[in-house]
Amino acid sequence: MFFTYLRRELRRRRKAALVVASGLALGIALVVVVTSVSSGMGRAQEKVLQSLYGLGTDMTVTKAAEATTTPERPRFSFDAQDDGSGEEQSSDRVMVQGFQTLASSTVGEVGEQSGVADAVGGLSLNVVKVSGEFTRGRFQQEGQGGEGGGPGAGQSSPQGRVQGGGADFDVNSYTVYGTDVTAPALGPLTSSEITDGRAFRTTETDAEVAVADSAYAQEKKLETGDTVTVKGTDYKVIGIATASSGDAAANLYIPLKQAQTLAGATDEVTTIYVKATDSQRIDDVKSTIRKNIPGTTVTTSADLADTVSGSLSTASSLAAGVGTWLSVVVLVAAFLVAGLLTSSAVSRRVREFGTLKALGWTSGRVTRQVVGESVVHGLVGGALGIALGLAGAYAVTAVGPTLQAQLGGGAGTTGPGGGGMGGPVRQASAQTLDVALTAPVSLTTLALAVGLAVTGGLVAGAFGGWRASRLRPADALRRVG
Repeated sequence: MFFTYLRRELRRRRKAALVVASGLALGIALVVVVTSVSSGMGRAQEKVLQSLYGLGTDMTVTKAAEATTTPERPRFSFDAQDDGSGEEQSSDRVMVQGFQTLASSTVGEVGEQSGVADAVGGLSLNVVKVSGEFTRGRFQQEGQGGEGGGPGAGQSSPQGRVQGGGADFDVNSYTVYGTDVTAPALGPLTSSEITDGRAFRTTETDAEVAVADSAYAQEKKLETGDTVTVKGTDYKVIGIATASSGDAAANLYIPLKQAQTLAGATDEVTTIYVKATDSQRIDDVKSTIRKNIPGTTVTTSADLADTVSGSLSTASSLAAGVGTWLSVVVLVAAFLVAGLLTSSAVSRRVREFGTLKALGWTSGRVTRQVVGESVVHGLVGGALGIALGLAGAYAVTAVGPTLQAQLGGGAGTTGPGGGGMGGPVRQASAQTLDVALTAPVSLTTLALAVGLAVTGGLVAGAFGGWRASRLRPADALRRVG
């Protein structure tokens, strides 16, 4: 009887049902779109952060900055050439980024802390290469003369000037990152994809091999199988890596032991990349490491996120603030309108409900009937709202508006090329990265939409049910005739 009457009443009042459902649909659609866009912005921020320190990294550990540390100035020396033939000479200077390192044993200490799933060390280097040639000048004698007959009598010193000669040198700088090849799943290299050749093998811990960033390889015209020379050591390029977004963490990647040898930093690392066992324990792990391993700076992804500015940060704040509040206001308004419309509809059905009560329907049964109709309105509105929300999210993803993320150095900056996580980050970390915005719709968002639809129906039903419960059979008799 309940469902039969429900179906009949919904068919009779299609327009009214559509009005109520449409109001709820607009509110629910806005919630779906805002939630999806916020999720897309969160993913965009994660993509930016992953491009800085690598996929899976929750925090980094670096040596605490020392105010008394004076960076060593690079020095270059060249051999003198007696013949002045102009032979090209070159000299490399390999420097540790930030000029501060931790002992490799610290990696093990960090890995033993409670809540740490994995810890991997890396060494970031800056290489400055000076190459060119000297050209010896030629002495041009202008003249020689004298008076007197004896040898040397009255001789004057030859006069002239040096013509030509000089030096022509190029200065080229690039970055090298020493990666622990035994742990390929953690560290900056994970933010790049091997697009040509292969990655490091876990057995190549001290091999003279390198992976080149695609942009650097294109600039230097490097291909897989070519050789690059760093401080007199030839490295075979085994692969080309393309950064997933932004610039690469380094121009060249080589095994950690090789990087330590080049820099004269045996058993030293600049950065320890840490993965926590649970994302909810990151703050606790950070506190534990700082307490148990003094003299270190621990920087989490949340700390680095505070350094991201630009339109991405602005849009994210708007979505989290204005967008959320706008959704709430529209949703509340939709609920109130639905409730008022349902209450008004009940008022127009006074004779109907009064007659039903005269026939023996209880107030509770009438209320349940009104609530049932309202829940159906809510479900229809939910379906329409989800459809509109999906269309809106798809439109945002299809258009793919580009947002800009300005990356600034944070507390963990380690020097040239350093970034907020204290490790080798994008060389262009002070520049702007372009990130395409998407609006992914998750199952959680759809479940939220369904919940809002049912809630909207119940709210509307509460208004109408309260109104219907107050009706008396006498009201129907007064309106007969």
